Amino acid sequence: MKQETVPSVPTASSTLIKKALFVIVATIFLVLIFAYYPNLQNSLVKAVPDSIKVDTIETGVNPTPVEASLSYKEKMAHIINGDSSGRWTISDDEPLAGSVFPYKRIIAYYGNLYSKNMGILGELPKHEVLEKLQDEVKQWQEADSVIQVQPALHYIAVTAQNLPGKGNKYRLRMPFSQIDSVLKMAEQINAIVFVDIQVGLSTLQDEIPQLEKYLRLPNVHLGIDPEFSMKGGEKPGAVIGSFDAADINYTIEYLEKIVKENKLPPKILVVHRFTQAMVKNYKDIKVKPEVQVVMHMDGWGFPAKKINTYKQFIYREPVDFTGFKIFYKNDTRNNSRLLTPQELLKLKPQPVYIQYQ
Repeated sequence: MKQETVPSVPTASSTLIKKALFVIVATIFLVLIFAYYPNLQNSLVKAVPDSIKVDTIETGVNPTPVEASLSYKEKMAHIINGDSSGRWTISDDEPLAGSVFPYKRIIAYYGNLYSKNMGILGELPKHEVLEKLQDEVKQWQEADSVIQVQPALHYIAVTAQNLPGKGNKYRLRMPFSQIDSVLKMAEQINAIVFVDIQVGLSTLQDEIPQLEKYLRLPNVHLGIDPEFSMKGGEKPGAVIGSFDAADINYTIEYLEKIVKENKLPPKILVVHRFTQAMVKNYKDIKVKPEVQVVMHMDGWGFPAKKINTYKQFIYREPVDFTGFKIFYKNDTRNNSRLLTPQELLKLKPQPVYIQYQ
């Protein structure tokens, strides 16, 4: 029977000596290489794909490490954009975990799936809507790399009507199947969703609870439109309607309750506005950490008119954050043009919610 040979086992000391010699030789080799070829290190770094160097954010745009590390106060200072009036200040308290602002800027498409006249969201086929929205997101991210861009679909879930309809409320509630369809669209591009309410002769107290099952979802937020809140009993569109601070406070408190009960990240409330009378007693609006309020400049016209509206009714009556609407059609009437991201970023403060209709 052949006897097997047992391999010799090196001693611990000899192994350590060999490893040390290898490290020394390798180090000397690398030092000599970089000394004689100074550009080699840069070439190696450039050869690494971007997808390996930086993680991809939700919108598909890569922030630099410096941008990602900016603090809450630094991002707020960026948004306030040098305003020295004292109207817009930075709170000492950071937002609750999961807050969208000031860490992201929302770019939203607005409309109703039943109508081609109420906004871009219902005007084009769904795949074209999403492609066009992603193009806008890319342009905004290129215009301002400091704030991450978040796409959104803003759906009018309760629309004001010319006819009284059931209950004589001059409003029409969309079927849940339509809202579900918007949620499915949003999933395709990792967008968040807003459900918007035009109360007509109804009230926020009657309409908001109808949408609670959606507002319990972490990716669904709310918009309310004073223009179609007809407190005098007029038909929607006959005059410009209004909300009082009490209406907005009711909405904030309702959303606050949903956030707390369901352990959700803060909700966003968008309040449309293009005249002073549309929002009454703004100083009485009570903002809470669970709800981030956007006062949204909703007027259309040529660039100077829109910017003036923003300065008159949004900038001068601060609540929380600001928004700005772009109308693809109405803003281009009479040979006018759309405002660019670069122009809107010059505003003080910068709007953090941009809506395209």
